[in-house]
Amino acid sequence: MPDTDPALDRRHFLGTASASAALAGASATAARAADPRPDARPPVTAPRATSGDSRHAPKWDEAFTLTVGTDRGDLRGTDQRVIQAAVDTVARMGGGTVRLLPGTFRLRNAVYLCSNLRLVGSGPETVLIKEASATTKLAADSDWYDQEITLAEAAGFQVGDGVCLRAKNPHHGGQTVIKRTLVARAGSRFKLDKGLRENLWAGGAPTASTLFPILSGEFVTNVTIEGLALDGNKTNNAELDGNYAGCIFLQDCADFTIRKVIARNYRGDGISWQICHDVTVEQCESRDHTGLGLHPGSGSQRPVMRGNTITGCHIGLFFCWGVKYGLAENNTIEDTKTAGISVGHRDTDNLIRGNTVKRSGVAGVLFRPERGAGFTGDRNTVEGNTLIDNGGDEGAAVDVQGTTANLVFRNNTVKDTRGPAKRAGFRLGKDTKDITLDGNTVEGFATKLDDRRK
Repeated sequence: MPDTDPALDRRHFLGTASASAALAGASATAARAADPRPDARPPVTAPRATSGDSRHAPKWDEAFTLTVGTDRGDLRGTDQRVIQAAVDTVARMGGGTVRLLPGTFRLRNAVYLCSNLRLVGSGPETVLIKEASATTKLAADSDWYDQEITLAEAAGFQVGDGVCLRAKNPHHGGQTVIKRTLVARAGSRFKLDKGLRENLWAGGAPTASTLFPILSGEFVTNVTIEGLALDGNKTNNAELDGNYAGCIFLQDCADFTIRKVIARNYRGDGISWQICHDVTVEQCESRDHTGLGLHPGSGSQRPVMRGNTITGCHIGLFFCWGVKYGLAENNTIEDTKTAGISVGHRDTDNLIRGNTVKRSGVAGVLFRPERGAGFTGDRNTVEGNTLIDNGGDEGAAVDVQGTTANLVFRNNTVKDTRGPAKRAGFRLGKDTKDITLDGNTVEGFATKLDDRRK
């Protein structure tokens, strides 16, 4: 909104300005509306490229671009190294575009993204596929300050490979997970790109696996990924969950746009982002993963997930911990093993609107019970969605659990065409409260509303 009252601006103008100045005043008002400010400073209307200023920048006619192909382009190759070389060159230039030509690239490590990057493919004809994984035990202890590991069986491992090191933590008994790259070798001893910073001791049964995301971003901003097909090759790969990997995995990033990307067949998540803000995923296809289709992860603020198709995953759209002020709109989610849309731990103030959810195994929309009051996914609005044939024989299309509170379900269409069995359209747990049901259509269930609060 403009920073000053338009009426006051008009009175001041009429008392002091000429007709020619009126045009200038109108232009300034329009500029302020386009560039809102918290004070009365003039708007930025003609920005210059100024060192360190990323908020306002000129619109350039041409930016640095590299084309990458398997048999043509500025850079040529068939694996992640040629794509990484292009990305690293763009990083040195301060930003630009890497354009991937049609072809299949087979990856033995992730492509690590940089800030101010556009990674653009040629649509479904640009395929990045993960090579088959290898797993072996570690043959010697490594301490937290070490930068090397020794493999029991080195076959299937090469210098340049991305690896995931896992073990039972010797101090607290939980799992230790470390992602690294092999950068040098002597027989079965491999140097890592970074120190371990965790103890990998034989008592914790440590292993190394060639597991990694296809595209990985850590602490980078202002990135667009568009027009690619990413294949996790799950038949030939071990599992790595979405807190560490996926077809796309982001950690501590901001201002990402992922558009018209096909993410398929990962033994883990499709697209996962953790503590990442202002991530937009639109017109993508995420299918046939063993984990989650879209995973806005812990602490992620203001995610936008619009117009995507999610099929055949464990969960379709999973709001993790503390995901707030998000929008899930006009997505199609089908044939998930458990929930179509799952909301839980402090996932508050989100809008779930206009989605179609079909044939989820446990629930179409699930609000998880979490740890009690203050931990649940409160103050969310679910409106204008279509839910068809969700839940098991005794399940519910919409299942609100735990102490979840202050939800609005408005103008949703909830249907079951399989016969009523013992299913409910809406199920409200006994400790839920302040749930508003307004204008919903519920058909084909044994019980339209299973309200256990009574």
